[in-house]
Amino acid sequence: MRRIRRSIGPLDLRAQAILRAVIEEYVTTAAPVGSHALVDRYHLGVSSATVRNILAELELGGLLTHPHTSAGRIPTDEGYRWYVESIIESTPVPEVEQLMIRHQFGQVEYASEHWFRLAASTIASITRAAGLATPAKPAAAHVRRMDLVSINDRLASLVLVLREGALKQALVTLDASTDQETLSSAAGLLNDLVDGRTADHIERALAAVPDDHPQAELVRRVGERIVRTLREYDGEAVEEVFSDGLLNVMGAPEFAQSDKLRRVFSALENRTYLGALVGSVAAGGRIRVFIGHENAAADMQEVALVLAPYGRPGRAVGVVGVLGPTRLAYPQAIGTVRFVSGLMNELVDHLYA
Repeated sequence: MRRIRRSIGPLDLRAQAILRAVIEEYVTTAAPVGSHALVDRYHLGVSSATVRNILAELELGGLLTHPHTSAGRIPTDEGYRWYVESIIESTPVPEVEQLMIRHQFGQVEYASEHWFRLAASTIASITRAAGLATPAKPAAAHVRRMDLVSINDRLASLVLVLREGALKQALVTLDASTDQETLSSAAGLLNDLVDGRTADHIERALAAVPDDHPQAELVRRVGERIVRTLREYDGEAVEEVFSDGLLNVMGAPEFAQSDKLRRVFSALENRTYLGALVGSVAAGGRIRVFIGHENAAADMQEVALVLAPYGRPGRAVGVVGVLGPTRLAYPQAIGTVRFVSGLMNELVDHLYA
């Protein structure tokens, strides 16, 4: 028979304490929580009968449910949402962990791939869930430097190092036989032309190269390839997703069926979905928690995401976060993600100092 839900209004302090106890017990044990366990372990100061009545009220209000085979309760997505809203502003990371995380980031190069891998692995190790990080991506990338390497006399490899930390490579076909010395000379001229510039600025600078310049044709050909490479990069909503801790999530009983988790990570590989998610989090400018059915993608509706933006709007923005079952240790996840995103802000500021 279908259960009828009704609004129970604001929770009194006793109902809040019992709902919080159910959630924290279920997060720890992954087993439905009964009234006797709550009375025995949480010193609620009320009888099992009173607890049972309140649990029934919470279930009618849609904050708890119970499996057909058990008398114990488990939280619903709405129950987790209530819990998250009650703790989201009060989840500090212990000072010892802050020092450890800062030390780890101090060992890696600024604006390198190691940044993002370390962000994901640090979050995963502390939360015992999956850590996620996307590189800080600008609306329009700036070139830090470029190199040309001869592959053969009619083909060269273009290497672009972007100010935001990404490395892009492309092939350039050459009209005439060209040696490495000539390519290096052209690269020197192009570095002066592209340094610190976006695709639009480089395109205008190329138009100003005089026709009688001895390397005008080569400079323009390579410059056009640079512009095309930058525009392709700028058109990507998300460059890449770095993740760590997949085994942590696989160990959760919710994902005993491995195909569930495979579908989750398949959804995260959808650049349209992920780009919209990153854009939403970045636009909000604050930590966001997506619980179960709050996730738009059907394959994501058995997981929770805790995401925070980092970077500077108008310059470069990425996200760091946690992915796990809805039975997630939310205080630890929220505190860790918030701290790491703040640290990533400091690193991005270093790039633009």
